[in-house]
Amino acid sequence: MKQEPKIKVREVMTREVRTIDSLASVREAMNKMKEYGFSSLIVDRRDTDDEYGVIAITDISDQVVTKNLSFDRVNVYEIMRKPIISVHPEMDIRYAINLINRFKLSRAIVLDGDQNLLGIVTLRDMVLKYAIVREDQNGQ
Repeated sequence: MKQEPKIKVREVMTREVRTIDSLASVREAMNKMKEYGFSSLIVDRRDTDDEYGVIAITDISDQVVTKNLSFDRVNVYEIMRKPIISVHPEMDIRYAINLINRFKLSRAIVLDGDQNLLGIVTLRDMVLKYAIVREDQNGQ
């Protein structure tokens, strides 16, 4: 019988997360993405009762470029997705993969019990890590 790998989200997550204010322009968001080499940014909460959002290149493409809108006149809050899926750092990545797949997403933020942003985890990173560990455990 093959043993299933036990891998926690915290082992796979990226701790380096770039954020942006919801009132920033899309141009500011694109400049940050370019500067850091990221294809998405986490949109900060306005306060502790608010939720995090996300803005990705696909949002800019779908909602600004294809509509021929100005990068300077559209604000992040107008095109961001909010709320976004979050996972706990101690969650088994098999469950995180299942959750992200269920919503047809490619990433989730990682929050601690106090809803503090700890990192981000991608479907790609989790699937690759799972496959590598599973093969190692089963001697392949």
